[in-house]
Amino acid sequence: QVNSKQGGSPCKEKHVVLLSPVGKIEISGCETGVHEIKLPKMSVLPAGAESSVTCEVCEGAEEMPEPLQQCTAWLRAYFCEPATTGTLPVPAFHHPLLQRDSFTRQVLWTLLNDVKFGEAVSYKQLAHLAGNSRAARAVGGAMRSNPIPIIIPCHRVIRSSGDSGNYGGGQLLKEWLLSHEKLQKQKLA
Repeated sequence: QVNSKQGGSPCKEKHVVLLSPVGKIEISGCETGVHEIKLPKMSVLPAGAESSVTCEVCEGAEEMPEPLQQCTAWLRAYFCEPATTGTLPVPAFHHPLLQRDSFTRQVLWTLLNDVKFGEAVSYKQLAHLAGNSRAARAVGGAMRSNPIPIIIPCHRVIRSSGDSGNYGGGQLLKEWLLSHEKLQKQKLA
């Protein structure tokens, strides 16, 4: 349960499951915003990172609050028609981490706004963009605590060596997302 600011009453949390090319993505949220996106743990990569036509809500489609509708629309576009994600509204977020002022929040917002589809940034570069070039480790911590992966694209943060680095959804998923973006970007070029 997430408590809302007004009077501390808990939100009416709704859950949606999106069947995506990388497996079932669980999304939770309320009228105010998206609480969390849970990625599937992958042990095998889906064949090819080309955009897929299969991206459907398979649970929770009825009575979806607007932030969850926007979230599922955004994720569907990300997997199926990546060129359109820029024209879609990013859903409101309603997670305590993204509401209180902190370096983690600063890092996540910077990542969301400044690191575009098909781009990658090192932990050090992101620390610099977020206003503290010596905080690469703190950036790693911020990536680990990101409650809204894919939309806040922590998969685009890689090591300075070019190695993909760790990812909450696992190494395979990170590499799949990066190659999906690279392929799609080449198609649009």
